[in-house]
Amino acid sequence: MTDQNTGQPADLDPDHGKVRSVGIVEPQVMTFDEPLPLRSGRTLDHYELVYETYGELNESASNAILICHALSGHHHAAGYHSEQDSKPGWWDACIGPGKAIDTERYFVVSLNNLGGCHGSTGPQSINPDTGKQWGPDFPVMAVRDWVKSQARLADRLGIECWLAVVGGSLGGMQALRWSIDYPDRLRGAAAIASAPKLTAQNIAFNEVARQAIINDPSFHHGHYAEHGDYPKQGLMLARMLGHITYLSDAGMREKFGRDLKTGTLSFDYDVDFQVESYLRHQGENFSSTFDANTYLLMTKALDYFDPAADHDHDLARCLAQAKARFLVVAFSTDWRFAPERSEEIVNALIHAGKDVSYLEIDAPQGHDAFLFPIKPYVRALSGFLARLTEEAEQASEVTHAG
Repeated sequence: MTDQNTGQPADLDPDHGKVRSVGIVEPQVMTFDEPLPLRSGRTLDHYELVYETYGELNESASNAILICHALSGHHHAAGYHSEQDSKPGWWDACIGPGKAIDTERYFVVSLNNLGGCHGSTGPQSINPDTGKQWGPDFPVMAVRDWVKSQARLADRLGIECWLAVVGGSLGGMQALRWSIDYPDRLRGAAAIASAPKLTAQNIAFNEVARQAIINDPSFHHGHYAEHGDYPKQGLMLARMLGHITYLSDAGMREKFGRDLKTGTLSFDYDVDFQVESYLRHQGENFSSTFDANTYLLMTKALDYFDPAADHDHDLARCLAQAKARFLVVAFSTDWRFAPERSEEIVNALIHAGKDVSYLEIDAPQGHDAFLFPIKPYVRALSGFLARLTEEAEQASEVTHAG
């Protein structure tokens, strides 16, 4: 369900229209010359992170929230880049004045992860050793690598401890990894429509998408830029497959049914149904804006995520080192990261004696529901952040009194 004027998720909260956008925002670049050791055993000697900030950091630097993006996301989470932009950032529904992540209260940081294709160092960047694009030679990333680079960004921004690290899908995995690797550097972690690791079925979906890209004749073993080419058809197919898994059967039935594009059957292999037209449109748009090597990298990072593997596959023992409060949110029609996967996280946190709130939202949008301003979801996220803020303020008062 989208707003036909903006292309953004339709507002499910009638009060949402009363709140404002963060307005015009400008991406920033942070350059790092300190080598970054990676899980793969390789090292990035030099890299850049592109990020945006919304709101103001308070004097004690206690109101900062990190937004972690999902597979095809990026740093532009809210607001607009120019007056001419017709679409705001990808999570504008939840970030802004008066919204769940209220930029009048919080300092919000959103970045494009390493390996991305929206400005941060990745396959499209120049490899200093060759003078050419990294292409397929760019190191495969792990979620822990992203979190390590995010911690370095926090250092540069003067943020010793995040009020919260928040993310949906792959972003939720980053929030979990933050709580494990840097337990003293965040008060809260919100893992939304996420999972403790991928199922075999999810890995299989990712592999089919990768094969669609790799077997496109225009892929050129990942060196397509040197050929002035790119695997358009492979990217289209990968996006079409992925998009199907992000939606629910009920949502697709409500949006498209079996409606015909022209009103009659063509009796050939061109588009007949509206859903076919929609998927081709999504694939076409995606193929012109997203890098194929980045898509391969991001899906591998998803496949590799399994923090409990370092603890004899005992998730509760893995999460025992965490100190944050947790908010875990799932959506009833999400079959890509089903509620049962969120419940695995919740049960492990309870077993580890951690403070966790869990909410399963009845919503028809499937996995993509985390992008929508659904009332119970918005209220839960807003309340979670308010509670963390109250605790941070109380802790600050105790510190000053001492």
